[in-house]
Amino acid sequence: MLGDWADGHPAVADLYDRASAILGYDLAEMCRRGPAERLNTTAVSQPALLVTSLAALTVLEGRADSPLARVKMVAGLSLGEYTALVYAGSLGVEDAIRVVAERGRAMQDCAEATPGGMVAVLGLERDAVAALCDASRGQDVLEVANVLCPGNVVASGDSAACDRLEAAAAAAGAMKCVRLEVAGAFHTVRMQPAVERLASALDAVEIRPPKLPVVSNVDARPHDDPTEIRQLLAKQVCGVVEWNASMELMLASGVDAFWEVGPGRVLRGLMKRIARKAPTFGALD
Repeated sequence: MLGDWADGHPAVADLYDRASAILGYDLAEMCRRGPAERLNTTAVSQPALLVTSLAALTVLEGRADSPLARVKMVAGLSLGEYTALVYAGSLGVEDAIRVVAERGRAMQDCAEATPGGMVAVLGLERDAVAALCDASRGQDVLEVANVLCPGNVVASGDSAACDRLEAAAAAAGAMKCVRLEVAGAFHTVRMQPAVERLASALDAVEIRPPKLPVVSNVDARPHDDPTEIRQLLAKQVCGVVEWNASMELMLASGVDAFWEVGPGRVLRGLMKRIARKAPTFGALD
């Protein structure tokens, strides 16, 4: 997770040191060497992803060709929304780390309480996946959780229901189903016990009106009222991630190029399905 791109940047080292002091373990060492079994837990991976994305942002700020002076709007997919809020000046770095650490612990506890998972259904649209969830749910939990781009909709729920959905999706003509490597049924009612813990953590930190629009996952709209932002961040844990609609809003608002800040290329791949001709770049390229 933490590659050579981070070397030689004192601000990045300082960021990881500050995070480690809050978390109580060496986060940089964890990101570099694991062990993977611990790093991949929700309780550890969430603050690790937040800090790594903030580190990538720090590197991007120092580039000669940095686009940051031209940024019009920001958004982040699920956990990534916290990075977006930090960049927009709505959340302080240390406060974001504290909140995300509690978010990760609370979601991990929910996942351990009820075995569950998430399934990406490729080749079908939202209404079709929602109908398959209805048909496959039985007495379990199974819901549309992420609408990522045309033909890529993620459902989430109890393990047995996810198994039934995979079979039903194949029979309905889905191109493919991919079981995501996550600990539980995120973005469903199974995460409801985490909402109160997250809301309490959010109440304990200062949230300011963002300096530029941050598009919410919950309703694909920007918000500038700190109370609304708190409520939406808590709601996001159980709600549908409206990523496709969020990107459509940014396009309609005049955004004409997109930078992915963090490790990987997933968001750029999604954007190519949403708006094939939109230029996309990576902070770590």
